[in-house]
Amino acid sequence: MEEKPRLKTPLKVLFLCTENACRSQLAEALANHFFGDRVRAFSAGVRPKVVHPLALQVLSELGIETSGLRSKHIDEFKGQDFDLVVSLCDSAAAECPVFPGAKRRLHLPFPDPAKSGNVESFREVRDQILQKLKDLFDEEKKR
Repeated sequence: MEEKPRLKTPLKVLFLCTENACRSQLAEALANHFFGDRVRAFSAGVRPKVVHPLALQVLSELGIETSGLRSKHIDEFKGQDFDLVVSLCDSAAAECPVFPGAKRRLHLPFPDPAKSGNVESFREVRDQILQKLKDLFDEEKKR
């Protein structure tokens, strides 16, 4: 009898940023949209604010549905296990140096596009995050 290949469980990833308004929202949406067959992504912040409208705009430009995105406090995920926890800004990395339930921790800092307030900065950071996610998830696939 031929054995069927086992389906691998999707990688459960939590993206952290201080406000959960830009970078972590971009990472969550991009990961779920482009890598949803192998990743379940979430995002949170230590001091969440409203999702930045330009983050929503640049995601929509790629055809990504944004209506379900909302800022979440890191406490919403206490007690949950994650295969990977990724901090995207230096302050989140400093304020959340340990996340119980994380099998692996990674820091991938990106500039804060909200500081410039222009849509081009958001596009640049979106594209940088997407490229880094491609590299990261291709590497994870080899594990």
